[in-house]
Amino acid sequence: MKNFFVLTSVLLGSGLLVTDNTARSGTHKRTINNSGPVGTVSIIIDKSDYELSVYDDKGWYATYPVVFGNSSLADKKMEGDKNTPEGSFRITAKRVHEKWCRFLAIDYPTPESREKFIKRKEKGEIPANASIGGGIGIHGTWPHEDFVIDRYKNWTLGCISMKNEDVKEVYGYTSSGTRVTIRK
Repeated sequence: MKNFFVLTSVLLGSGLLVTDNTARSGTHKRTINNSGPVGTVSIIIDKSDYELSVYDDKGWYATYPVVFGNSSLADKKMEGDKNTPEGSFRITAKRVHEKWCRFLAIDYPTPESREKFIKRKEKGEIPANASIGGGIGIHGTWPHEDFVIDRYKNWTLGCISMKNEDVKEVYGYTSSGTRVTIRK
């Protein structure tokens, strides 16, 4: 959460109002426009800070706490390693999910992901018979288990998990084609 303190001082210094919604620990939004993001939306997920930030045509819109698969926070190397992939992706589909509230599928593996996978096989970093995997997305938690986000408990198989109320918000203002960048 270190970036929040820097961001708050910059935003407040420029006269913008920022709220800290303590009922949903770690959720921060600009309050200039309560009707949602303006124009094109993009998402940046910072694994080292456990944050998903939403940007629109005016800049930063909101930041939400998230968790991942493996606590190492390493880049996904192969199916089954529980690591969350890094790179540039797009949302390909959205749906209400029976277990995790909402699911926003991303286009992993991309050609860039496949290239990294092949190079890792060539270097012997992963078994020759390994597969790249798939089915990665942004989703909520099991019902009544938002506490895993507050505790930064990585539990997924490589996806990005958010509190259910947060994933409903993001689901509401994203669409197929929304850019998603995942970085360490």
